[in-house]
Amino acid sequence: MPFFVGTYGKEVSAVKMNIRNMCISAVCLALCMLLPFLTGQIPQIGKALSPMHIPVLMCGLICGWPYGLAVGLIAPLLRFLLFGMPQIMPTGLAMCFELAGYGAVSGLLARLLPKKVPYLYLSLIGAMLAGRVVWGIARFVLGMLVGPRFTLAAFMAGAFLDAVPGIICHILLVPPVVLGVRRALDRM
Repeated sequence: MPFFVGTYGKEVSAVKMNIRNMCISAVCLALCMLLPFLTGQIPQIGKALSPMHIPVLMCGLICGWPYGLAVGLIAPLLRFLLFGMPQIMPTGLAMCFELAGYGAVSGLLARLLPKKVPYLYLSLIGAMLAGRVVWGIARFVLGMLVGPRFTLAAFMAGAFLDAVPGIICHILLVPPVVLGVRRALDRM
């Protein structure tokens, strides 16, 4: 059976690594379903803090890009099917692409960059920027196909100005949790 070197040099079988990553991804997907309930009573706070983004970013940083991409792509669709939110057109569909971008880019950057704390923050910030660009492209294309039109001003407001509380929340929460999970996994 082939062996791979884990995040910090520990040898782990490929099967064990896949099972571990699938379990962590399932927990992250469950968190994507549950965390929005914390802000559900006040939709403006939920939109500002973006609670579904947190588990997707964590999944990409911990499990890698394929798992982060899958969780990000599935989460908005599953949440819409289960709870009717987010509204699927255009918000939910654009979120599918945005969160898939978050998960994929965070996982790719975490794999390519050195395994040190400053690079974890760099991976997170890079993923947040890339995901917002993907969201803007998705909203623009959806606006062209089904309306309403999506302008550059709407992109700047939605991706950056209105998202400042969420950006701060993600930078404060995601790296410590990821580091804690990585430490726990290294002890296993």
